[in-house]
Amino acid sequence: MFPVGIMTSSVSVTTPGELGAAFKAARIARGLRLEDLALAAGVGRRFLGELERGKPTVRLAETLRVAEALGVSITVSDPNA
Repeated sequence: MFPVGIMTSSVSVTTPGELGAAFKAARIARGLRLEDLALAAGVGRRFLGELERGKPTVRLAETLRVAEALGVSITVSDPNA
């Protein structure tokens, strides 16, 4: 995992494209290349590129490893609660 300091923003994600854009923004904000993040997360560069482009069939386990390597969390909330 990369040191990222204190995160003060959150993003509501409802589509694969929005998730990919959020991950890409976090990667760029940390000054990481695709190759760097892929290596840290234990995923392939191709997978990471597909994730950032919002491919709707990406694998959840690998997506969670990318989030961990970025130092971001994914929170599930019930809008009806």
